[in-house]
Amino acid sequence: MQENSYDCIIIGAGPGGLQAAIHLARYNRKVILLDHGGGRTRHALHIENYLGLDLTSGKELVDTGIRQITSFGAEFRREDVASVRVENEFVVTTEKGRYQAPYAIVSAGVVEHPPKIKGMNRFFSRTVFTCVDCDGYRTTGKKLVILGDSLEALRLAFAMRQMFTPDIMLILPDGVLPEDHADLLAEEGIGFLAGTPQEFLGETMLRGLRLTDGQEIACQAVMLSYEYTVNDSCLAGLALAREGNGRELATDPACETSVKNLFALGALKAGKAQAIIAAGQGAMVGIEINRRLLNL
Repeated sequence: MQENSYDCIIIGAGPGGLQAAIHLARYNRKVILLDHGGGRTRHALHIENYLGLDLTSGKELVDTGIRQITSFGAEFRREDVASVRVENEFVVTTEKGRYQAPYAIVSAGVVEHPPKIKGMNRFFSRTVFTCVDCDGYRTTGKKLVILGDSLEALRLAFAMRQMFTPDIMLILPDGVLPEDHADLLAEEGIGFLAGTPQEFLGETMLRGLRLTDGQEIACQAVMLSYEYTVNDSCLAGLALAREGNGRELATDPACETSVKNLFALGALKAGKAQAIIAAGQGAMVGIEINRRLLNL
């Protein structure tokens, strides 16, 4: 096997990619994991719904995973993947090198695109959240504002009302909410404003939100509902089937994409994007790739 030739190349140090690397490395397979240092999991301050873990941060989870994979013999390199091609094997190119392997896993996650709101960094992942499955519980009984740019935020408001808190204000850009939908919100006791958020208010504790027209809305927590981009630009040269809105990769039950021996995990594939789900997918894919490598 050549120096830059591996059994499997993994792109992205999310829970899925790390777990796949753990399994493959423990089968004594030659594995390299390439990661550019971003990823949504790393930025999570609180992970509370992961079996066996007390309150931990995404950074702690990822850093522990990197230590684990290297302890079992996998390579980890901080490199940004530019392209993935299929020749006889997968050829992965970064700004620093070129790697090849018969199997590849993509677990690079997504990038969220909330609007630029003053004070966001002060409260993000503390009292300003983006994932109802991850952090909805943390809004229980609180005065909640939901910010969004589409009717997905409306559906989120109804769900939050059922599960976590009756005290909700939905804020959307002017013209997004049809007039008849305002009546539906009123029936559920959900407030609504058309406006543009400008600034989160408070020093150490969130106390409210100011709109560009000067209105101030008191709140204790905020849930964001905005568009996101899947980190799959490196796959642009591959003819990959997609699902739903064309954003997520279509996969079979084994997480294999329409390109044979290329697997997608976590938020890159259709389905729920949770750290613990991605880790389970990574374990499954690691076992499956090893089975194929055995060729028994």
